Amino acid sequence: MTKLSIGIVGAGIVGVSTAEWLRRDGHDVTLFDRLEPGGSGQTSYGNAGVFAGCAVVPVPVPGLLKKAPGMLFSSDGPLHMKWGYVPRLLPWLIPFLRRATRADVEATARGLTDIIGDTADQHMALAGGTPAERFIERGPYTFLYRTRAAMESDKLGNEIRAAHGHVPEIWDRARLEDEAPGLGPGYQIAAAYPNNGWVTSPGSYVAALYQHFRAEGGAFRQGEVDDIRPVEDGCEIVTSGDTHRFDRIVLAGGAWSAKLAKRLGHDPGLESERGYHVVFEGANRKPSCPLMVGDAKFVMTPMEAGLRCAGQVEFGGLDAAPSEAPFKLVHRRIGQLFPDLTYENESRWMGHRPSTVDSLPFIGPSPKAPHIHFAFGAQHIGLTSGPKTGRLIADMIGGRTPNIDLTPFAVGRFDQGRGPARP
Repeated sequence: MTKLSIGIVGAGIVGVSTAEWLRRDGHDVTLFDRLEPGGSGQTSYGNAGVFAGCAVVPVPVPGLLKKAPGMLFSSDGPLHMKWGYVPRLLPWLIPFLRRATRADVEATARGLTDIIGDTADQHMALAGGTPAERFIERGPYTFLYRTRAAMESDKLGNEIRAAHGHVPEIWDRARLEDEAPGLGPGYQIAAAYPNNGWVTSPGSYVAALYQHFRAEGGAFRQGEVDDIRPVEDGCEIVTSGDTHRFDRIVLAGGAWSAKLAKRLGHDPGLESERGYHVVFEGANRKPSCPLMVGDAKFVMTPMEAGLRCAGQVEFGGLDAAPSEAPFKLVHRRIGQLFPDLTYENESRWMGHRPSTVDSLPFIGPSPKAPHIHFAFGAQHIGLTSGPKTGRLIADMIGGRTPNIDLTPFAVGRFDQGRGPARP
């Protein structure tokens, strides 16, 4: 294999995973990010920490358009909006909502299955034998419901997951009391999907992977990336007036990737789907595994620091300050979930999920700049898909044929005749 110089823009879980797989292939790899990997400003820091191999059902499903107003205007709804942002959001939101058909859901699920179906094994392949391994826990990802009728009402989701091999074990109230001591009486049943896992500190996990990468010879440059561009026989990254030449570049900047993709002549169809978390530090109550609260759309994950409640969906762009409504919702609901919860301290966080209009990431080379590969747009499954995405990029750069169909993740699928990249 030819040894290449490779620059990676973005040092979250996708960027760090890609960097480590490429380093293992013998390449000279440099990560670029404005933040230290694992820091609180990264999306990878604030997620629910779950390896959700069964998360193959996208947000837009049949019936969403009818439910959306109630979700937006209810104080207990999981959907939030910065109303001043709506005019900028509509060009993305309309095609996003148009994909709320069964055919689109099934197509999305097929694509997602290929990159997340074996997520726990992919994380172990990446982190095994490194300092990051200690943060990994294996176990089920469990959907929590008030009643059996509520669980069965998600008929489409249940059918789609089952079609891709995700058949849950049903936990009754007695089992729930064993797995989540102190759980309030309002929740009576759960669907536990096996062969998943989680990390006990997402930021520390990414930081440990990064530190291993550095210890083994990888490089890092901290700063803002202003541009990426193809040049003859290679490509360049521009940072604060400095130019760095590489044989290949990987764009893995999450929600911040859109501006750089547009400079290359692509329409990434990308929007920030803002997510929130509250960590109840030193909590006296923690379930044995991550619990997705079906009617509140947030996940409770047992972590080193305590109980993390992460999720929610808000549209408001990259620049607006966090809203109070998602935090308030978590506080209202946690009292129903664990009525006797006590904790020592509370921390709050808001971050940006990179969401495409078809709920699928970009993975592969730019047809307008073939030495530049895209690896962003993973929406709710960035942590889940990160190691597999990195391995696929390393395969493509190394000249190996990936063992999955990459057509659903094609770069340029939304371009509609945009101009070519600069020479």
